[in-house]
Amino acid sequence: MSTLATDGRSEPLVVRSRAIDDPGDLLTLLPPTPDALAWVHGGDGIVGWGRAATFSPDGDDRFEAADDWWAETVDSAVVRDEIRLPGSGLVAFGSFTFAGGTGSTIVVPEVIVGRRDGRSWITTIGRTLAPAPDLEHRSPAAPAGTRVADDPERRAAWSQTVDRAVRRIQAGALDKVVLARSVEARFDEALDVRSPLSRLAAGYPSCWTFHVDGFFGSTPEMLVRLQGGLVTSRVLAGTIRRTGDDARDLGLAASLARSSKDLEEHEYAVRSVADALAPHCTGMNVPEAPFVLHLPNVMHLATDVTGVLREEAGALSLVASLHPSAAVGGTPTAEAVRLIAEIEELDRGRYAGPVGWIGASGDGEWGIGLRSAQLCKDGRTARMYAGCGIVADSSPADELAEADAKLIPVRDALR
Repeated sequence: MSTLATDGRSEPLVVRSRAIDDPGDLLTLLPPTPDALAWVHGGDGIVGWGRAATFSPDGDDRFEAADDWWAETVDSAVVRDEIRLPGSGLVAFGSFTFAGGTGSTIVVPEVIVGRRDGRSWITTIGRTLAPAPDLEHRSPAAPAGTRVADDPERRAAWSQTVDRAVRRIQAGALDKVVLARSVEARFDEALDVRSPLSRLAAGYPSCWTFHVDGFFGSTPEMLVRLQGGLVTSRVLAGTIRRTGDDARDLGLAASLARSSKDLEEHEYAVRSVADALAPHCTGMNVPEAPFVLHLPNVMHLATDVTGVLREEAGALSLVASLHPSAAVGGTPTAEAVRLIAEIEELDRGRYAGPVGWIGASGDGEWGIGLRSAQLCKDGRTARMYAGCGIVADSSPADELAEADAKLIPVRDALR
């Protein structure tokens, strides 16, 4: 079942986007409230707050339900968009669970502030035309008394799970499975999520820093971007930890690009994305070889798959076709997802699920919720997540080290 939460009135949403002077750091405009929303990349992006409308789609058809609700919302809205850039006009932020069940959400905020290509704007959304609010920069409170629970027993148990998966793969049950692990951080006081958001955006400007309903992080992986009929998906699979020594890291990057284990894992992920997009696209471009994406903590094999949209479809319909890809599920996907449910013993929630935004035209950007954490209801606990692609020659010790490296961005941001 899916639920709609608004103010109870049937009037359409009234939307206006207007130009403003450069507002500076977008994240410091966010209020210290749970309804803060963010999608920022390289300093540009959109942030929002308030709730003009929300929708909570449940179950396996959550993407289709959200797509239908969004179409109805757009059809009834009255929009005056003086900017006409991606992220202006009527926009909703969203975050979906990895698997079915409850927890997915779509939020139309009351205020959005955006910047793109040197232009800045503010959008107001409500049941009546509202004046633009005064913008105020606020300094977040740093996390207080952070303690991370990652005991040896938990680490050993996850290594054993990896070993079980390797044996199943070697027996021919599947080619690859992506296993996740979680680590809890606890705080003396309720976490001001704006603090880790600011740290993540500053430390990882080439990633997409996000926050929707307590789920936050900085993902390097774009599940799908739809803009003006052009479809783009960035696939990451195959990872090596950086040392901090530039010369040594260049050598590690070269070894990653030649690693048969990592190239095999990457090929599975690229193939799953290309196959999912093919029915929707014409003129697709799938590079023959990946490039190495350098991040401050790790390096990834990466491939950008592009295509031209064949049909009239929005970003959410593409999300429905793409999720879960082999990069977060495995190959074959159905078998991998069943194995995850059997042996992972972890409720992923929205980890590794799609997170991003959609506009009135259907264009939007949806990343995969990686390098992320979920703030619990008590406000004083955050559950961090990381995952690794397991193939036949995976080593449990190496995969544990890779998971540790992937936890670094959020773990450091919460210190």
